[in-house]
Amino acid sequence: MRLHIQRVVRAGVSVEGETIAAIHAGMLALVGFGAGDTKVIVERMLEKLLACRLFADEQGKTNLNLAQSGGALLLVPQFTLYADTGRGLRPGYSNAAEPKLARELFAYTIDLANHLCAARGIVVQSGEFGAHMLVELVNDGPYTLLLDSDD
Repeated sequence: MRLHIQRVVRAGVSVEGETIAAIHAGMLALVGFGAGDTKVIVERMLEKLLACRLFADEQGKTNLNLAQSGGALLLVPQFTLYADTGRGLRPGYSNAAEPKLARELFAYTIDLANHLCAARGIVVQSGEFGAHMLVELVNDGPYTLLLDSDD
């Protein structure tokens, strides 16, 4: 599982001209699944995501996690995080999870995120699996990280 995380001032997703998700300050996480990913990996990666200290404290140091910052979370499915660009000019996706598995894992990710975040006071929004989405964001920093379950 790969999470491409961006600290944002605001972010949103639209499909066919309609906004389906929007957050103010918080995190935008592009979510990709590899062929061997499981629910256990999703659980571990979500806990790590929610614990990441990406937000500034009173001294300006990045010591606060999402809940401590009062931010929201926007999850967007992104199979291209598993693109293989090692050969030629067209990316290959043989390392990405098959669509059926990826759809199930993304649905589980949203359900688990809603459960974990509700207890922490974090609002969760999500993109739409398989849709052509327009993702807009204002990156805060810029501050971008890549979390990879293989690391």
